[in-house]
Amino acid sequence: MSASRRSGTTDELGPNEPEQPDGADLLAALLDGMDAALCAFDADGVVTHWNREAERILGWTAAEAVGRQGFAGWAVRSADAQDVEGRLLSAMQAPGRQVHEFALLTKEGGRVLVRTQSAAVRGPDGKPAGVYCAFSEVHAQIDLERSIALSEALFDDASWGVVLVDADLRPAVVNAHAARALGVGRTSVLGRPLGELLAQGVEELESALTHVLAEGAPPAPAEIWVSVRTPEGEQRRCWRCGFVRLASPLAEEPVPLGVGWLFNDVTEAKQAEQEAALLRFRTNQLHRAARAAAECEDPAEAATIHLDFALAGFADHALIDRVAGGATTDADSDTPVRLVRVAATPSGAPGPSVLSGQAGLPVRYAEGHPALQCVDRTGSVRASVGTVPAEKAREWALARQWPGDAVHALCAVLRSRGRTLGVVTFLRGGGRSPFERSDSVYAEDVAVRIASALDLAGVVRGSRG
Repeated sequence: MSASRRSGTTDELGPNEPEQPDGADLLAALLDGMDAALCAFDADGVVTHWNREAERILGWTAAEAVGRQGFAGWAVRSADAQDVEGRLLSAMQAPGRQVHEFALLTKEGGRVLVRTQSAAVRGPDGKPAGVYCAFSEVHAQIDLERSIALSEALFDDASWGVVLVDADLRPAVVNAHAARALGVGRTSVLGRPLGELLAQGVEELESALTHVLAEGAPPAPAEIWVSVRTPEGEQRRCWRCGFVRLASPLAEEPVPLGVGWLFNDVTEAKQAEQEAALLRFRTNQLHRAARAAAECEDPAEAATIHLDFALAGFADHALIDRVAGGATTDADSDTPVRLVRVAATPSGAPGPSVLSGQAGLPVRYAEGHPALQCVDRTGSVRASVGTVPAEKAREWALARQWPGDAVHALCAVLRSRGRTLGVVTFLRGGGRSPFERSDSVYAEDVAVRIASALDLAGVVRGSRG
């Protein structure tokens, strides 16, 4: 129990008046409830107050401390007493608070390095009547200062995004890096639902935050793909996110205050990783196709082998059209070209490519068809239906003699020995993205192998005839 000087007088209460706490009792309760150790001296240097935290740190009880003259001989070594008391009592003559560090003695004889804040206590006449001194162990104070410094550094200078999300999953504090990543100002983002800040990826992010509030931090970072709204449109980004649950240190039971969300943009690294993995897969497919085609006795069958291996993960359908009447040279560029279907993948259930075109009837391609443009340009041509209703997309595909579910096309020219043999067309359905430049490069690699096989097939047939 803490001790302090009391007046010892009590006001008489009426029959209906509730008993009010004594001023000294209230002061003692306030002192004992403090997290910091506190002691006070009168103008003569006599200890007048001593709370429970001071007792916890040094071991001296309030009954043993109150009434002693200074710290000499019990809480401070005799050799240090004059210097320590001089610095503490000097606060009576100094404005504001003074901060000092020195060693105090515990009741067991150990030494504790403490940091003190002392200030004058003034009487009714405004003159110094004593000094109060709040102190704590230096290592605890340093830990607190480090925590505060870390928080300030994270929200000012961190090179990754830091967001404090409240229990309602709304940003409460956002650092500069996170505000730039979200494309908004630091103050305008506060209190807004995450759905207003992100176009896609909100459900996954909110699910992760809800899990952390309920279960705690996950054991490893999570990579979340989101779409951020920008003046230039939506941008798809990959954020590597870490989460920590925030709980109040002042509550008896852990009370979630929210979630600390830290993230770093790893979009470029993830894209490079995906591109490298895709390149390895496609290289392996070309290698496997070449080995399988080498075992085919019929070169035309080898061409379909290359087509089947190329489809994996690349397209939904594929067609091979050959120039009617044989190959054309660059000198024949003014001659209208007709194409004959020689191989195609099944348009219904998946399966291997099937050779066709024995009748030699040209495909009814209209003028300006992507396959005809491909032959005319001697280069790849990409086409897409764009954003249209499903029925319009089906009409677009059927008008070009393609399966009805095709919405994206890539045509690559078949060239061998300086001649144009035909066109290979790859088709994607609505569940896939349009063909890109990297896809054209891969299609051209496949087209070289198919052209070589078809050219060899023509030579073999000629030698047999």
